[in-house]
Amino acid sequence: MTLGDRILKVNHAGEHGAISIYSGQLALAWLTAPKLVPELQEMREHERKHRAIFWAELQRRKRPRCKSYALCAIGGFTLGLITGALGGKAITATTVAVERVVLEHLSLQIEQLRDIDAPAVEAISAIIDDERTHHDLSAQHVSESDLWFRLLRPVVATSTESVIWLGMKL
Repeated sequence: MTLGDRILKVNHAGEHGAISIYSGQLALAWLTAPKLVPELQEMREHERKHRAIFWAELQRRKRPRCKSYALCAIGGFTLGLITGALGGKAITATTVAVERVVLEHLSLQIEQLRDIDAPAVEAISAIIDDERTHHDLSAQHVSESDLWFRLLRPVVATSTESVIWLGMKL
């Protein structure tokens, strides 16, 4: 399996995890952060489109989804429920933390694949603007000095890095 195949599989699973995070958050945001609900719904729709982009490329390559796909869903939904219960600052702090890691990885992936896998670069490039928008919109709702940001950022960032690492190894 090529590096591009592995990256696409992990990105596909990661998008599934992102959908699960937003789904978990939306389950409780109606009560804890109702003003965020439309934004969360829109971001979840973006993630669904991203997952479809990666899935289409995996199917073209005749590659199965990543073995971490279910883990991303379970972990994402659990994280979403917890942060959804904690309210708007926790929800937005989670998005900022996840998207920072994701944006770093996407940039690195493009560098790694630039000269060896144009279709993978195209798929990755297709989602970057949305991911940056998710980060920037969420960053407008939470300050880096907020308690939830300071508590959640390292946990969420480390968890996201760990899932990416594990997905690349499976």
